[in-house]
Amino acid sequence: MSSSSPTTKPRFSVIIPLYNKEAEIEATLRSVLAQTLLPEEIVVVDDGSTDLSAEVVERLASPLVRLVRQANGGECAARNRAMSEAVGDYFALLDADDCWKPDMLAEVASMIEQWPDCGIYSTAFDIVSPTGRVAAKCPAERGVVENFWQLSMTHYVTIPSATVMARRVVEELGGFPEGMKMGGDQYMWIKVASRYGVCFSPYRGCDYSMVASNRSSAIYTPEKTSYRLEDFLDLHDEGASKRRKAHLDDKEGYWRREFIAKCAIGKALTLTAKGDSDFGRRVVRTFGYTREYRRGLHKLQALLCLPCSLRGWVHNFYNRMAWLLAHKGL
Repeated sequence: MSSSSPTTKPRFSVIIPLYNKEAEIEATLRSVLAQTLLPEEIVVVDDGSTDLSAEVVERLASPLVRLVRQANGGECAARNRAMSEAVGDYFALLDADDCWKPDMLAEVASMIEQWPDCGIYSTAFDIVSPTGRVAAKCPAERGVVENFWQLSMTHYVTIPSATVMARRVVEELGGFPEGMKMGGDQYMWIKVASRYGVCFSPYRGCDYSMVASNRSSAIYTPEKTSYRLEDFLDLHDEGASKRRKAHLDDKEGYWRREFIAKCAIGKALTLTAKGDSDFGRRVVRTFGYTREYRRGLHKLQALLCLPCSLRGWVHNFYNRMAWLLAHKGL
């Protein structure tokens, strides 16, 4: 991979999808405006908010902020609209309830200068929960990740609010999967990381909030989309079974399939807990091959055995206990 420096300073467009984050969006925008390296622009797409989110953005009255309004189409559609409106060479993603540390964009600019050919640039982050702040488990090394798939099984390598993508890559591969209500970001990472390198910095450039007034994972409506994580498995290809067998001897191919399975099972756990048994059963059939995420698969199978009325409580209790144990009671 080339390490030659780009001839011009990267131009960043900050991409913010906005839906009912009236209480959080101002702090998010101010964290961008406080960057030591300012972006070219901040494109906020109000995705049919029913509160005063858009009015908060307008009251800020910053010349860097551009507000675009559209009917509700989901987070992926809002991100795609923002990227289509943007003028920068790099799209810096940020959710409307998260905040950046002051050197976030400066750090990414330095990464682009050193490793200009990557498709994704991401940093470490902190998790802000109702019980305190913890450092997310992220890689310790700075540079191009050797095996994104394997590392992502045990560490956070990419989340939307700590990720920047090159415009050229998005234009080549297409945007986020519109209509996908959960896992659209992971779908995008798989698409990009299958073709391009992923560059990571341990600089904790983002505060990821778990305390926002409106969390997407708490809201469930059935998906209406043609996009599925199965898209990456070539299930309908004649030679797919032979290639899948060959991947067992191919380290990167093996871990790529394992990461896809983990993403699908993680999504299915949430949707099954909310009563979508058909989705859960489909994932068990398709991704039951996993060797590295058997615990998640067994949790999903157990949820499917429970009445729908109990699944949400059991799932939330398990997650709460796992969080407390992992973070020593924080």
